[in-house]
Amino acid sequence: MISEKLNKGQILIAEPSILGDVSFNRSVILLAEHNEEGSVGFILNKPLEYTISDLLPEIEASFKIYNGGPVEQDNLYFIHTIPNLITNSIEISNGIYWGGDFELTKSLINERKINKEDIRFFLGYTGWEFNQLVAELHDNSWIVANNNYNKEILSKSSKKFWKEKITELGGDYLIWSNAPENPNLN
Repeated sequence: MISEKLNKGQILIAEPSILGDVSFNRSVILLAEHNEEGSVGFILNKPLEYTISDLLPEIEASFKIYNGGPVEQDNLYFIHTIPNLITNSIEISNGIYWGGDFELTKSLINERKINKEDIRFFLGYTGWEFNQLVAELHDNSWIVANNNYNKEILSKSSKKFWKEKITELGGDYLIWSNAPENPNLN
């Protein structure tokens, strides 16, 4: 489905035809920004082997880190559902916020006022220049869907999320829901 009316807060589901791309194969991306300058998103279903304390030992928590995308993978980003606690955050949509005061966030985590259901950390992000994402939609690389989970999207099963979304689409997509991630293993 091609939607040129992209909006932040929507999700992008990788078409099954995206094979061999480590970042985007079977990805589900939350679109955090979409405007005349370009688009930014975070891959929701690619957990890494790291926790926040592995990267920042001063944080006493074992929150998972996710691969947010191939851009700036040496930077840490976060989305959350608690703007009342984390100041200076930007609303994406439907109770989901991006960034905010990181020093305050670290303190709140250490004080156990933020739990893993409230926040998700990413190394890197996914970015598109102006009209690049629209061109990829025309090339059938992505399926655009509304985020019907709202802020509960942070609690969605990460590894099975793509399969769930493809199954919901039904039709010709059903065959892909049970195909191996690497077709050479079939």
